[in-house]
Amino acid sequence: MAWDQEEEELYMKGFPIRELPFDCEVLDKPELIKNPFTKEEVMLPPDAVAVYDTIKGAEMLGNDDHLRKGLDWFIKNEPDAYMKLLD
Repeated sequence: MAWDQEEEELYMKGFPIRELPFDCEVLDKPELIKNPFTKEEVMLPPDAVAVYDTIKGAEMLGNDDHLRKGLDWFIKNEPDAYMKLLD
């Protein structure tokens, strides 16, 4: 796998490089995400923030394909965060 400049910079900052379930914009900082119902908070790495944001957008737009792919990605890659934010 050849890394682009953005992936290399994220790797050097200690963030994992994981295959994403769809195209989405990954920024370079982690974010604290709060479950609006339980108020639980989780610090997500940049790639997980991008997938989370896309999941929330897919919920609003009724895009079941992106929703399912995003949820499956979270179950595999961020199971604790999935349970706190999306389950």
